[in-house]
Amino acid sequence: MTSTRRIILTVALAATLSASAPALVAAADSELTIFDWSGYEAEQFHPDYVAKHGDSPTFTFFGDEDEAFEKIRSGFKTDLAHPCSQSVVKWRDAGLIEPLDTSKIAAWKDLNPGIMAMKDLATTADGTAWFMPWDWGNTLVTYNSEKVDEKDIQSLKAFAEPKFKDRVSIGDNVDDAYALASLVIGLKDWTQMTDEQFKQASDFLREVHKNVRLYWTDNTDIVQAMSGGEVDLAWAWDDASVQSALAGAPIKAKKDTDEGLSTWVCGYVRLKGAPGNIDKTYDFLNSINTDPVAQFLLSDWGYGHANAKAMQSIDPKVLAEKGYDNVEKFVDKTLFQSPVPAELKQKMIAEFEKIKAGY
Repeated sequence: MTSTRRIILTVALAATLSASAPALVAAADSELTIFDWSGYEAEQFHPDYVAKHGDSPTFTFFGDEDEAFEKIRSGFKTDLAHPCSQSVVKWRDAGLIEPLDTSKIAAWKDLNPGIMAMKDLATTADGTAWFMPWDWGNTLVTYNSEKVDEKDIQSLKAFAEPKFKDRVSIGDNVDDAYALASLVIGLKDWTQMTDEQFKQASDFLREVHKNVRLYWTDNTDIVQAMSGGEVDLAWAWDDASVQSALAGAPIKAKKDTDEGLSTWVCGYVRLKGAPGNIDKTYDFLNSINTDPVAQFLLSDWGYGHANAKAMQSIDPKVLAEKGYDNVEKFVDKTLFQSPVPAELKQKMIAEFEKIKAGY
C-alpha cells in the first residue's frame, strides 16, 4: 500500500472514531488485538505476522495515551498497546500492564542500548521488562515552505505571533503541548517544573490557542491540513513533513530553532488479563523488529527504530541525513518526554482542557 493510499484508508477508519469507544478496524485476526495510534495497522509494519498467520491482527485506535489509559482502566480488553515512554510508569503503577517475556523476543538483545538506558523507560531496577521500545522521533516545527519564511520561525515563540493567527495547528495531546511550552520558557527537564513555570507554560499555550485553527489528533489530520493548505505552521511529529512531502506538498520540518525540539520514544506493552493468543502476541512483537520494518519506518514515517541492528541495515548516509545515526546526539538539546510526577500530569491534563475551551 502506498503512503497516499494508506492516508486515504486511515481517513476512512478515523471517521469511525467514537468518543465512547475505541475505533475498530474491520476484524482481521480475532486472536490478537492491538490498541494503537491510527496508521500503525499498515501491513508494512508487521509483514512476517501476515505471512505466518494469513492476516493482520485486529487493530483498535486511540487519540492519545491518556484516552487509552482511561479506556483500559474502565475495562476495555486488548492484548498489546502502543504508549510512549512518559506513560509507561503510570500504566504500570495502575496495574494495567504485565511484564514481557524477553526470552520470546528474538531482537531484545539488539535494542539500542542508549534508548534502553533512559530512566524508567523499559525495565525496572530488578530487570523486569515492562515495555518494548520500538519507534522514536521528534515533535518539531513543521511548515509550508511556500507560505512561511524560515526566518520567521527561528523561535518556537512564533506559534503565538499574531501574524500566524488561524494558520497554526498543534496536537490535541497534552504531552506535546507542554513539551512545546516548556521549551519556550527555557525548560529542558519538565520533571522538575515548578508551579511558576507551569503557569508560564500554560500562559504561553493560551497565547498559541489564539492562533490555532485546529488541534490535530493523528497523523492523518495534520498531513491533510498541511497538504491541503488549511494550516501553514504546526507542532507535529516527523511523519507529518515526510508524508506530506511524499504526497508532493511543500511541507518541511525545522530542527534548528533557538529553543530546540522534543524527543519521544514509544513502544509496546502487554496488558494484564490480555484475552488473546500469547504465541501470536510474541509473533507480532518479533514481526515488527525486522530490517524491512526499520527501513519502512524511517523512509515512510521519518521515525527511528529502537532495534539498533535493524537500523544498521539502512544506508549510513540516509541515517545521518535523517539524524538517527547517534542517539546521544539526537536527544542533545531536546526536551525528552520522560515520565512526569502524577500530580503534575493531572494538572497539565486539566489545564490543557481549559486552554482548548478558551479559558
